[in-house]
Order: sequence, then C-alpha cells, then structure tokens
Amino acid sequence: MIVLREPLVTPVPVKELRPTQITVGMREVELKRQMIRSQSAAKTGAFLGKHMVPVVLGPKRRNYVTDHHHLARALLEEGVKDVLVTVISDLSALDKDAFLFMLDNRGWMHPFDANGQRRDYAAIPKTIGELVDDPYRSMAGELRRLGGYAKDTTPFSEFIWADFLRRRIDRDAVTKNFDKAMKEALVLAKGAEANYLPGWCGPTTD
Repeated sequence: MIVLREPLVTPVPVKELRPTQITVGMREVELKRQMIRSQSAAKTGAFLGKHMVPVVLGPKRRNYVTDHHHLARALLEEGVKDVLVTVISDLSALDKDAFLFMLDNRGWMHPFDANGQRRDYAAIPKTIGELVDDPYRSMAGELRRLGGYAKDTTPFSEFIWADFLRRRIDRDAVTKNFDKAMKEALVLAKGAEANYLPGWCGPTTD
C-alpha cells in the first residue's frame, strides 16, 4: 500500500467517479445545483478549486470518492464534465476484495441503504448518477445548517445523524411536510438522547 504524503490534484471526468456509499440526500443535491446555477462559471471554478473531491485510487486506478458525493452528483446533473480530485491514498495495487475491505476498515465507505440497513459491498453503485435518495440524509444536512449540531470530522457524521432521525421521525411525515419534520428534528437534536452524536451542541450542566 502506498500512502501519498503530498496531495496530488488532477481533473477527472465526473461520470467516472466511483461512489463509496449507496445514498445521498437529494434535497442536498438540489441545493448545490441551485448554487452552481446562480453563479458564473468563473465563480464555480474558484469554488471547485477550494472544494476538491478526495478520492482513493482503487483497482484499475479508478477514483473512489470518500467525501463530497452530493457535490459530485450536483455537478453531474448540471452537466459539468470534470472535477478536481485530490488522491488521499493509492490502493490500486490491491485486488477488489482487499481494496473494499480496506475502504471499510479505514472509514472511507458507508454501505448502508435508504432504510439505514447495512448491505453487501456489491450494493454500492458504480457511478455517481446511480446514488439513491435518503430523505433522512437531507434532514441531517438541513439540521446542521439550522444549528442543530456542529460540523464534525467523524466520517459520515451526517449519516449518523440521519439514522438517529430515521428511528424517531416517520418517513411519511418527512416526505409530506419536510419543514414540520425539521422542527421536530431540531427539538430532538438538542435533547439528551442525542448527546452521543458527533457535533452535538445541546444544553449541558457542565
């Protein structure tokens, strides 16, 4: 295994990026699409220069995305052809099984479906365009923007929050009235039940 100590930045076709998760929050994707549409190409280019997509090189030197799946999906939907990636690790010498095991072991993979159930590695889509919607992931993103919790370096922290909400707020309530469901989510986020979650910022007696 080769771990690259200096970041390597290179443009890669968005359609060739490989996901390391099964779902995204499509509301989150739409917000990023709106951002891209609302600004000039030059401003979008500057933004992408500061938000490079981190990837791990896998078998056949394919680029496996470890973060910014929502951005990648938005770029794909908006017809942006290439995106800058930064290679955080080169595991291209491994066979497929060993490679997937290493992604999982390093916290660079989230093989959970839209119901929060862990799936086999084979369930992870081969393209960004095949990622499926998880409305609770959209809730988790909105919850952070509203101050429900703080940004945290824990891998896939938004999915941890999504799973917390999934077990407490009915899916029909989310799809029928997202704003109302978010009010309930904000209350839950500040409660003691959530104090184990990454970025929790509820009231404390300390």
